[in-house]
Amino acid sequence: MPPARPYADIDPHRRRVMGWSLAGWALMILLIVVIGGVTRLTESGLSITEWAPVSGVLPPLTADAWEEAFRAYQQIPEYQELNRGMTLDEFKTIFFWEYVHRVWARLVGMVIVVLFGLFLARGWLTKPLGWRFVTLGVLTGAQGALGWFMVMSGLADRTDVSQYRLAAHLGLALVIYVVAVWTAADLFAERDESVDRPWRFRLRRAAGVLTLLVFATAIAGAFVAGLDGGRAYNTFPLMGGRIVPAGYFTLDPWWRNVFENVAAVQFNHRWIGVMTLAAMAALWVQARKATMPPHARRWLHVLPAVALVQVLLGIGTLVMVVPIWMAALHQAGAVILLTVSLLLYHTLTRSVEATPST
Repeated sequence: MPPARPYADIDPHRRRVMGWSLAGWALMILLIVVIGGVTRLTESGLSITEWAPVSGVLPPLTADAWEEAFRAYQQIPEYQELNRGMTLDEFKTIFFWEYVHRVWARLVGMVIVVLFGLFLARGWLTKPLGWRFVTLGVLTGAQGALGWFMVMSGLADRTDVSQYRLAAHLGLALVIYVVAVWTAADLFAERDESVDRPWRFRLRRAAGVLTLLVFATAIAGAFVAGLDGGRAYNTFPLMGGRIVPAGYFTLDPWWRNVFENVAAVQFNHRWIGVMTLAAMAALWVQARKATMPPHARRWLHVLPAVALVQVLLGIGTLVMVVPIWMAALHQAGAVILLTVSLLLYHTLTRSVEATPST
């Protein structure tokens, strides 16, 4: 069992400052996930055809520079097969979202480096916490490289990016987010809290499984987005008049359907989400009377409510044929739901066993 307060040897004021700093940084990650989702929904991700980590901070500033950027975009399959005839003003619109996404990503990377340098210079970091910051910095750098690797998949032989690389890009963003939130929660931990012995392992395991289910649902959603699957089968709960769509197994070998078949990918995403909601409701019904820390009880009550809102947002996005504003809320909801389930798991993991009454 991990310690209830892993950073208890750090001054409380310093822990709070570092905890709020990481919480704010995690919020930046949530925003970039939403911006990335809008970038995908507006088909903007391939509008910038080069990776220029330094010079790319500035957008085209002259008419000639805009024409050059537009000419580069006109060379790729997305323009030639889908957007031929697009005007320069229309190009500027899709360029905007990809540009914002890349600039915000650079800012996320700069902030974690600055925080690490600042806390290190002040002598606030213990060795374990210092390595946690280093891990976040390395993963953030890897995320930038993975983002360009994803874009590259749509510059030559495809009219969009690979859904596999898109899912990997989102997955790594969520991993970074989880590490940041978990570390911030560790820094905020002020006291040991108790949970009933009979429930202790059961609750912690259930919360961990629910967190993995939320993560899996989000990754399944990335495959839906990568295949533009939200614009097919815009009814719920039936798909083409059936629970299991007729086209579920059309690819060979069978496993390709899970990742490349629109019908199968959408079916998997919607029902993993419903299963997650049902599991959260079941946990709430079973655990609501158990003795547990106040923080855990708060997250326990919030969890099924957030999950229900998220499922309703998903259904609304589907039946309304993916309006951008609702799809963006749905993506934000996925990160918020992941946060709540993770904090429930964290609180139960860091709690100690209740002392039996005598």
